[in-house]
Amino acid sequence: MAGGHCLRLLLLAVLVAAARGGGEERAPALFVFGDSLIDSGNNNNLASLAKANYFPYGIDFAGGPTGRFCNGYTIVDELAELLGLPLVPPYSQASSVQQVLQGANYASAAAGILDDSGGNFAGRIPFNQQIQNFESTVAQIAAAAGASAAAERLARSIVFVGMGSNDYLNNYLAPNYDTRQRYDPRQFADLLAHQFASQLTRLYRAGARKFVVAGVGSMGCIPTVLAQSVAGRCSPVVDGLVLPFNANVRAMLDGLNANLPGARFTYLDNFRIFKAILANPAAFGFSVVDRGCCGIGRNGGQITCLPFMPPCADREQYVFWDAYHPTAAVNVIIAREAFRGGADVMAPINVGQLARL
Repeated sequence: MAGGHCLRLLLLAVLVAAARGGGEERAPALFVFGDSLIDSGNNNNLASLAKANYFPYGIDFAGGPTGRFCNGYTIVDELAELLGLPLVPPYSQASSVQQVLQGANYASAAAGILDDSGGNFAGRIPFNQQIQNFESTVAQIAAAAGASAAAERLARSIVFVGMGSNDYLNNYLAPNYDTRQRYDPRQFADLLAHQFASQLTRLYRAGARKFVVAGVGSMGCIPTVLAQSVAGRCSPVVDGLVLPFNANVRAMLDGLNANLPGARFTYLDNFRIFKAILANPAAFGFSVVDRGCCGIGRNGGQITCLPFMPPCADREQYVFWDAYHPTAAVNVIIAREAFRGGADVMAPINVGQLARL
């Protein structure tokens, strides 16, 4: 009882501090769901091949290697700062309720919308399990701070969801999966969107109300795909596969907005942002678009960044950090577009507007 009373006082103090912060009103917490693009260390202690808790990952991050698949910030790290929040902890490393009052990151490298996606990497936390972990967090906060206070706080929090890349790269396109024999691209996009809608609805039922849902980004020019072509060419086929899924997600979010009372879903078109960067890299400050900063073989994409492998020195000039992931510089651009961008990249509203609702 005393512990619960103390936590209620702590929650009140957090709310008062936020109110006194001045400036535009921002969200009280950020909850993150996704894959290696935004994982911050949940795979570190799993029996998994999908890990990044070694140097040179984190070479430009204040905490060094943490499990982020990047040299520095991920998209959600920058978003947390823009929201006036601390960097949210990975769920696996949050040992107390107090640590998740301002959010938690449930993302897991190799995870997909479908439970079997990413199986080649062994251990990972699929989206369904991430949602279950979130439900546990909500129950813990409600038990400690009171159901009403927890529900009110959660309803004002931002939920960021970025799923689907592994359902293509490490399922549909993986040679040891038979998915392509069972579904054509349209059927697979429909399957994913149907499952995704159910999962987002489950988050809503757990109390989430403000959602930022990222589409699958452009993957036709990532170094691992470039390396599969002797000429190092992009694959329009890979990009073409994900476009029906992204279109499905946009339509699905419109439906959820119409049918779930009090919900606000907004779509991040990171595919469009990434294509804009690749089309005119100099306009965004980049000069190297055809290879990873850290990797081996053609385009730095045949083998991804190995432990203690020296990365490129001029990381700010690179679009890609390793065989699969963008550099921190790209992540920061995408996050700022998500926070402040117009309807061409954030529809119907941007994260800054969502936070003020």
